[in-house]
Amino acid sequence: MYEALPGRGSVLARLKGRGGARPIILLNHLDVVPATADEWELPPFAGTVRDGYVYGRGALDCKGPGTVAAMTLLLLKQQGVSLKRDVIFLGTADEETGGKLGAGWMAAQHFEALGDAEFVLNEGGEIRVLPNGRRVAEVAVAEKTPCWLRLTTTGPAGHGSAPKAETAVTRLIRALDRIRRYQPEIRVVPEVAAYYAALAGIEDGPRRAAYRNLAAALKDERFRKEFLATPRNAALVRNTITPTVLQASQKTNVIPPSAAAELDCRLLPGENPERFVATLKTVVADPAVSIDVLLNFPPSASPTTTPLFDSIRAVTTREQIALVPSVLRGFTDSHYFREKGIVSYGFVPFELTAEEADRMHGLNERVSTANLREATRRLLELLQELP
Repeated sequence: MYEALPGRGSVLARLKGRGGARPIILLNHLDVVPATADEWELPPFAGTVRDGYVYGRGALDCKGPGTVAAMTLLLLKQQGVSLKRDVIFLGTADEETGGKLGAGWMAAQHFEALGDAEFVLNEGGEIRVLPNGRRVAEVAVAEKTPCWLRLTTTGPAGHGSAPKAETAVTRLIRALDRIRRYQPEIRVVPEVAAYYAALAGIEDGPRRAAYRNLAAALKDERFRKEFLATPRNAALVRNTITPTVLQASQKTNVIPPSAAAELDCRLLPGENPERFVATLKTVVADPAVSIDVLLNFPPSASPTTTPLFDSIRAVTTREQIALVPSVLRGFTDSHYFREKGIVSYGFVPFELTAEEADRMHGLNERVSTANLREATRRLLELLQELP
């Protein structure tokens, strides 16, 4: 157990190998995002099993993947499987708020405990079940970069019955409206181009040809409109800006002296965060609105020319599952390890439809017991495949 602060604990367990190859880390995080019980069909923290599913906050992100990693470690020990590599289970704190007190703290303060690891296998990719029934294993080799921002405005405080012409709240509303109307440019970075080119081999209809050269296809207005209508697609070809937190008065009849909003911005690989913030300041066009960066870290990526990627390919190929390197729309703790020179992939071998995946961070998050079983089997096979 490693505690960055009381209540911010991370767990590390190691199964020793024969030697001859460097360790692999099975990374997951122990924290979850909040859930409001009365909005759910079942209690969000009970882990209720119903109709073949485990319901609960974290079932997909990231208690389910953590369970698969833990069971894999236990089964390797129980069955006496002898691997070259040490297998390290690492369950970290704090990922949902940036990971500074979890994976970031472990990488900075206890890196020696990771034993010169060569690979990290983390959340971030899964086996997608497409509408045509085909399956594709998406392995996240790169991620969009978070650039979380806080907008703060000030103005005269007073009674709500006699408002001034301009208040902190009205100024904030205007700034947010300008940001809402702003459309970041469409840009196809090389990692995203490679992802859609790989998808072209398993898609049906006109998308097959379009995906082979996405940048060219997006110049067609009709295709661009259809493509951007799907949020999963749109998020991979432009920076995204999502207002998530609003703060102002605590009383209906009180005009507050300040108001604030927090924005969850995700930047494409290669984007300059300083330039992005400068662009938003130009969009807001109000010097009375300050913009502060809450969270940002450098972009990172891992190559696909590795024994671990080859081992994932071997396991998925046996099940006739296509394999594509992908760019994660969100972010994970993988970047802390990439920055240390460790190849890190996002891949949990759950089979998920789009509807199931959309429950992550949403209502009634769940994972099937079949997925827990099959993902554990695949992970066992993968580790035994890894040279």
